[in-house]
Amino acid sequence: MKRASTDHDPALLPQFRRSGAAPAADGPLDDRLRSALLDSRNRWRDLVALSADIAFETDAWGRFVFISPDPALGWPAATLLGQPAELLLADAGGTTGFNPFRTTSAVRRRPAWLKRPDGSAICLVFAAAPLTDGEGRIIGARGIGQDTTEQDGDDTAMAAALRRGEVLEHILWRMRQEVLAPRMMEMALTALISALGAEGAAVLDVLGDGNRPAMLYQTGSSLPVVQHAALSALHIESTEPQVAMAPDGRKLLVCTTQTRFAEQTGLALWRIPGSRDWDNDERLLVSSATGIIRVILDHDSIQREMARQARTDPLTGLLNRRAFMDELTRRLDRLDREGLPGTLMFVDLDHFKQLNDKRGHDSGDTALCVTAELLRDTVRPADLVARLGGDEFALWLDGADDLAAAERAEHLRTAGPRALASVSEGTGMPLTLSIGIATRWPCRGEDIETVLHRADQAMYEVKRNGRGHWRVAHPENG
Repeated sequence: MKRASTDHDPALLPQFRRSGAAPAADGPLDDRLRSALLDSRNRWRDLVALSADIAFETDAWGRFVFISPDPALGWPAATLLGQPAELLLADAGGTTGFNPFRTTSAVRRRPAWLKRPDGSAICLVFAAAPLTDGEGRIIGARGIGQDTTEQDGDDTAMAAALRRGEVLEHILWRMRQEVLAPRMMEMALTALISALGAEGAAVLDVLGDGNRPAMLYQTGSSLPVVQHAALSALHIESTEPQVAMAPDGRKLLVCTTQTRFAEQTGLALWRIPGSRDWDNDERLLVSSATGIIRVILDHDSIQREMARQARTDPLTGLLNRRAFMDELTRRLDRLDREGLPGTLMFVDLDHFKQLNDKRGHDSGDTALCVTAELLRDTVRPADLVARLGGDEFALWLDGADDLAAAERAEHLRTAGPRALASVSEGTGMPLTLSIGIATRWPCRGEDIETVLHRADQAMYEVKRNGRGHWRVAHPENG
């Protein structure tokens, strides 16, 4: 299974305080990451994966805290969030009929009449369940509804609609067994293949910009001829499911969707040559399932963005201390096996506190970002660059000795003040870089903490002797 690349949902991501001098804290971020992932599991699996024409979650006061798609039944999500859910009921007070937004027990296939923005009524069949806290108290509800207005009174059409709901429920059940989005997608596609008698299913990148494969996820048989035919059909400007025929006779059913982050994707299913045509009920099911696919893609993007946030400094985009140490530890064994050295460089921004005091934290943040860009440009793509906290940075050069590191340090010594001149202009104290260098030679048994200590001591020796230059710490003089 392959995965898509999408952006993040700001509501689920940790918020960071932008401070030029404050070290990044890793522990609280891990807690927030874990908490957000658990919350997204409950929300995206138990509710949105069932989405048909409307999916919702309410709080203890009956107000909407989540609604999908956007718009839902013609209502913009922003209009409904935070509002009493009863506003959607066709009978204003919700005193007659079934109120899915305040259900006290799990229900399935319960009809209720809602209203559109123009005041017209619409009949939906709901699957809903109450939300409870650790003590069993009801703190809200969640559920999905499927439009059956035109089918109401038509037993055959109603049966088909109910079957679609059951298929969506089965997809939910399969997805609930998983936490990570790639496995959730695999379960959803597998369930669709089984329900529709398909040979295979795939989620594709419609735009195909060349930066990643067109087939993002795939289950069942995978044939290049199918992928090409599916992409051709998905380029048709329509949100309705489309049928297509592959050159080898395989029958395709495809439906486009756009994620909330504006990425154009599509769901494709196919049957073997000579199989029956796709009927209208199957098209409706695939249309609803495409909404589920969209949600999983959004969920995948959130998970990956939060994992990235857990490893990077939010201001500069460099690795944070924990990610730097984890990656460095992994590299040491390989360097020892290959008999190669590695060199650590500690870089400290001189007169940074004075800049913050005189110009404020915005100027300090600018100086940190300029320094980060300078460090990136100084080393190879495979080398490591990190912000350890405040105005301290670290570089790790794979396979490089202290001579190679000294060349880079000399470049930083001269290029740093020039790059930072506009930031520190008028302060009376130009920003310079103090650099400590320590090389770890292979098979000498030196642990990484010792290397860190030597580089740190060399950097502070530079600080004590006037700043703005570099020093190499040799093993013999620590």
